[in-house]
Amino acid sequence: MKFDPSFEQGTLLARYKRFFADVLRADGDILTVHCPNTGSMKHCVVPHTPCWFSLSDNPRRKLAGTLEITTTPQGYLAGVNTGRANQLVREAIDDGAIAELAGYATVLGEVRYGAENSRIDLLLSGANRRDCYVEVKNVTFEQQGGLITFPDAVTSRGTKHLRELIATVRAGHRAVLLFCVQHSGAQRVAPADDIDPLYGRTLREAISAGVEVVAYGCRMTAEEIVIDRRLDVVCP
Repeated sequence: MKFDPSFEQGTLLARYKRFFADVLRADGDILTVHCPNTGSMKHCVVPHTPCWFSLSDNPRRKLAGTLEITTTPQGYLAGVNTGRANQLVREAIDDGAIAELAGYATVLGEVRYGAENSRIDLLLSGANRRDCYVEVKNVTFEQQGGLITFPDAVTSRGTKHLRELIATVRAGHRAVLLFCVQHSGAQRVAPADDIDPLYGRTLREAISAGVEVVAYGCRMTAEEIVIDRRLDVVCP
């Protein structure tokens, strides 16, 4: 995914009230930008470190800027705009970069499904193939040694999505949970059992039921974010 214009670099000062962040621009002005991330952003908010934000010329927006990339305590980059994840995965599928999801003729987004009135992020279909329901999660929570975990806060919604994926497999379809890891230091992915043990248990139940769990990492610059590598999922 290429950006034109490219992201502007600044210095992150603070994130507050969940959806706001103050950024010091190169010219010395302080800009309040939208923070499109409902999670805790644990280990992704380090005051006085480099960050990158996009600017919109839409006059109807209250805040022109959107926080896109931050710097972690270890100096890695983290893509904190969770709205990018679905777009990145869709682009990677179209480019044939995700082997597990190759060969489908049709890809639809935000399709209603399941008994709990959910929306699946991507629905893949093709002749003589089972429909494939893909749930995408943006992952940035760094532990240590390249281990990135999900979630970074308790997520009842995420657990609900796992239950829906289990039901989808039992109905005879494919179900895939795809961790889109926007973290430049990522080497492997695991559930954050210390943050949300129920999610971890439900994830293991989903795997036992036949839900496929895969993870892909991203390359991030001010000009482009692109899925570029497969990561191991560690879920003993």
